[in-house]
Amino acid sequence: MQHYATAQQVYAAALVFARLGAIVMLIPGIGEGYVPPRIRLSFAFVMALMLFPVLSAGAPAVPADLGGLGGSIIKEVLIGLMLGGILRLFMTALAAAGEVISIQTTLSFAQTANPAEALPSTSLGTFLGLLGLLLIMTTDLHHLFLSAIVRSYAIFPFSRAVPVNDAGQLAVRTLAQAFALGLQLSAPVIVFSLVFSIATGLVGRVMPQFQVFFVATPLQLLLGLSVFALSLGAIGLVWVERYRDMVAAFGA
Repeated sequence: MQHYATAQQVYAAALVFARLGAIVMLIPGIGEGYVPPRIRLSFAFVMALMLFPVLSAGAPAVPADLGGLGGSIIKEVLIGLMLGGILRLFMTALAAAGEVISIQTTLSFAQTANPAEALPSTSLGTFLGLLGLLLIMTTDLHHLFLSAIVRSYAIFPFSRAVPVNDAGQLAVRTLAQAFALGLQLSAPVIVFSLVFSIATGLVGRVMPQFQVFFVATPLQLLLGLSVFALSLGAIGLVWVERYRDMVAAFGA
C-alpha cells in the first residue's frame, strides 16, 4: 500500500471518515432513516476524500499500539455523533409544535408513521417534520451544515479530548430551546383553543340542553386547522431563521 499512500495518510483519512460518517448518519436531510445507510456512508466517504488534503496536516502520528488506534477512531466517532445529534435535536421543535397542535385540534389520536424518525407520530407532527426538511433543502441551509462540519476541526481538533460535560450541557440547552420554540410556533392554535373552550363552556352554562360536544368538536377541528393553515407560513419562516442562527453560531 506504500505505493499509493503512506500509513500516516491512511490513518489521517480514517480519522476524517470516522467523524464525517458519524455526522452524516444523523444530520437532518442526508441522515434520515429512509436514506439507505450505504448512500449516507458513500456520501461521507466522498466528503472525506475531498477534505482529507485540507485536514490531514493536523492529524497526529500513527499510534504505536492497536489500543491507541482504536481509541482515536472511537473519539472521532463520538465527536461526530455529538455534532450530528445537536443538529438533529433542534428538529424536535417542529415535532413538539405538531404534537401540541394535534392535541388542541383533537387530532392527537391519529397516529402515522414518521419517515424521519421511524416512529409513530401525529399527522401534523409528521407534516411539519417533512416541511422542515423541505425548508432546509430549498433555503440552502444544508450548506451551513457542511460549513459547520469543516469548522468543527478548528473547534475540536484531532488532539483534543471529547468534551463530554460541554456536550451534555449543549444537548440539554438545545433540547430546551427546541421545546420552547415548539410551544411558540403552536401559540396561535393554543390561543384559539383557549378562547374556543371558554366560549363553549359559556354556551353550555347558558343552554344546558344544548349538545355542546357534538357541535363543538367539528368546529374546533375545522377552525383549529384553519388557524394552523393561516399561520403555517410564519411557522416555517420563524423556524428556519432560528435554525439558521443556531447552525451559524454552532459553526462560528
